[in-house]
Amino acid sequence: MVGFLIKKTFYDLWDNLFKVVLLNLVFLAFFAAALLIPPLFESIPSVSMALLALGIVWCFVYLSGAALTLKALSDYRSFGFGDFLGSLKSAWPAGLLLGILFILGFLLVRVIIPFYFSMESFFGLLLGTLLFWTLLVGILALQFYFPIRSRLDTKLPKIIKKCFLIFLDNTPFCILIFLISLITLAISLPLLLLIPGPGGLLLFLDEALRLRIFKYDWLEANPNADRRRIPWDALLIEEREKTGSRTLKGLIFPWKD
Repeated sequence: MVGFLIKKTFYDLWDNLFKVVLLNLVFLAFFAAALLIPPLFESIPSVSMALLALGIVWCFVYLSGAALTLKALSDYRSFGFGDFLGSLKSAWPAGLLLGILFILGFLLVRVIIPFYFSMESFFGLLLGTLLFWTLLVGILALQFYFPIRSRLDTKLPKIIKKCFLIFLDNTPFCILIFLISLITLAISLPLLLLIPGPGGLLLFLDEALRLRIFKYDWLEANPNADRRRIPWDALLIEEREKTGSRTLKGLIFPWKD
């Protein structure tokens, strides 16, 4: 299942490379502005910090629109500029909340957790360790935050709830997806985050959730089935037919294949 997930994501990314790169380019412009503008006001720390926070939150709002737009590629469709604006208008509250959660997580890593560990006491070690593992579980669960908003629910509390339910029911899968996401970002760094970049990562996560939903559709139709033995080969027959297979020549010169 994971092998097919990577293959499908690659094909969808390749077929829509220009659009994904354009989404990445706009994101990088906003991200650069979020980092470069606040230092201009370093003489007024409160203004500088507020601008940094606003810039980060806006980047997540942008990603919320991008995630909902990229859903079309997972569903074998395409999208245009108007689709992105509609997605942004619909999904911005989800981006706002995740941006705030990101800032809270950043404060945990940079300030709160180090503070408890620096106490050099059992109480501080206990709280620091508890917060560290809570943060790690939160990251692993919330990686599907945008895909769940795009596919399963639009109510923010329910999105968060479903993030943790999916993590608890698919823990090894979530850890593997997180590791692949880190590799994706590592590959993107030498390419200035343009390919696959944040857009490619959002597409991958959406594809992962979309295929995982097949498991729950099957379990709903077979309530007495063994949850540990999901017949992925049978469930993905149609998906494999739609995705097909390509040669290197077919990828570079599709009109000649």
